[in-house]
Amino acid sequence: MPIIYLSPSTQQNNYYVNGGTEEEWMNRLADALEPYLTASGIRYVRNTPEMTASSSIRASNQGRYDLHLALHSNAAPEGLYGQKRGIIVFYYPGSSRGQTAAELVTDGLKEIYPLPNNVRAEPSTSIGEVRQPKAPSVFIELGYHDNRDDAVWIKNNLDAAARSIALSLTEYFGVPFLTPRAYQNAVVDVNWGSLNIRDKPDPASYVVARAPDGARLTVINQYKNWYVVRYDGIVGWANADFVTLV
Repeated sequence: MPIIYLSPSTQQNNYYVNGGTEEEWMNRLADALEPYLTASGIRYVRNTPEMTASSSIRASNQGRYDLHLALHSNAAPEGLYGQKRGIIVFYYPGSSRGQTAAELVTDGLKEIYPLPNNVRAEPSTSIGEVRQPKAPSVFIELGYHDNRDDAVWIKNNLDAAARSIALSLTEYFGVPFLTPRAYQNAVVDVNWGSLNIRDKPDPASYVVARAPDGARLTVINQYKNWYVVRYDGIVGWANADFVTLV
């Protein structure tokens, strides 16, 4: 299964013009994003508000992630405070995977942002969370929090932005986009040793775990004849023919 390092802003001193901070609202965006990621079988590890950008990068680099996703909002430079609007999705130049992910996220956000011509993907070598992660990195500046219209848009569109980002990530990883639903308990029902749990809904895809007959699973979602399941802390895809809901 694909796994991302999810890094919402830890900048608690960047204030929104209409109340709250960048740290607060980007963590709320991450909260809204998590159910969409899980529903589509994308695993994640997330930083915490007590961390910094540097410690988030270190944590990301200590793992093996398929993407580093940083969630931020922007501020105009001195002299232009409150006058700029738009979304910028940064990637590292020369990272083809990072650029592909950034462009997919950009295309998705253009569909929900009121000024689509102000949404762009852009290379950067100056942002630490773009330059330093080992994994391909996408750094989203979701509007300008010093602009009242952008700040209001961010706060009123957290779920829409989360859904858009998740949809772009499923396209990037080549997995189905599924909306969250209630979890169900289930058991493995096979006539042989164990059920293969795979990283994609494909019988030829990589096996991430094997669950013995009678093992308890949590069914997170369904796509055609495949379940997204959690087994022993691992999320993957299981053939629904060999899973019984209880």
